[in-house]
Amino acid sequence: MMDYVKAFMVGGLICAFVQILMEKTKMMPGRIMVLLVVTGSILRALGWYEPFQEFAGAGASVPLLGFGNVLMKGVKEAVDEQGLLGLFAGGFKAGAVGTSAALIFGYLASLVFRSRMKK
Repeated sequence: MMDYVKAFMVGGLICAFVQILMEKTKMMPGRIMVLLVVTGSILRALGWYEPFQEFAGAGASVPLLGFGNVLMKGVKEAVDEQGLLGLFAGGFKAGAVGTSAALIFGYLASLVFRSRMKK
């Protein structure tokens, strides 16, 4: 039960931080998303993401920080195997499942729901 509480708290804090950025700065949502992915990559490169993820569980792996971590992990593994060429291929290979799922489920949702402009 405590794992759920930690995941909820950490994920909630990440979301609260993003909401504060959106409300108090002039940063566009796309830039905030890029900031989260890059932060996850940097935390992975510094070796801090693994302990953070062990503590927070899904609260750390599900947000965009987790996507940056997955990309960096894939790049590191591909560079170790393929050399410099892995720098370009590793992120695509590691993030393919998540990206494909997002595209497929987004398309399915577009078939079910009707999009419209905000008023």
